[in-house]
Amino acid sequence: MRKKILVVDDEDDILNFLELVLGEKGFDVVTASGGQEALTKAQLEHPDLVLLDIMMPQMDGWEVLKLLRVDEETAEIPVAMLSARTEARDRVQGLQEGAIDYICKPFSLQELLGKIEAIFQNAAR
Repeated sequence: MRKKILVVDDEDDILNFLELVLGEKGFDVVTASGGQEALTKAQLEHPDLVLLDIMMPQMDGWEVLKLLRVDEETAEIPVAMLSARTEARDRVQGLQEGAIDYICKPFSLQELLGKIEAIFQNAAR
């Protein structure tokens, strides 16, 4: 069964790039360009993973993560933060808030695919 990934980022070029490469790797990709859209799509689509940008207008990734965690329908969906913020405290906050990984931008495609693979392998255990 194909895994579904929800990619959330306010930068269209990142959304388009990830939609293309993850699709080529056999994933079903759903995109959202903002926090409210991400919450709606997470409820409707029930993705196997959310790749979530932190710095977005209106509602940042931290707020989205908190709301995903308190909703029974989305609480169990693994979330990996995607961010240009590379400080240790940001990574620690992400993990404390319930993210399962923290991927720093710019990331290599190989690194991203490796992390996604590891997340799905751990989830299968």
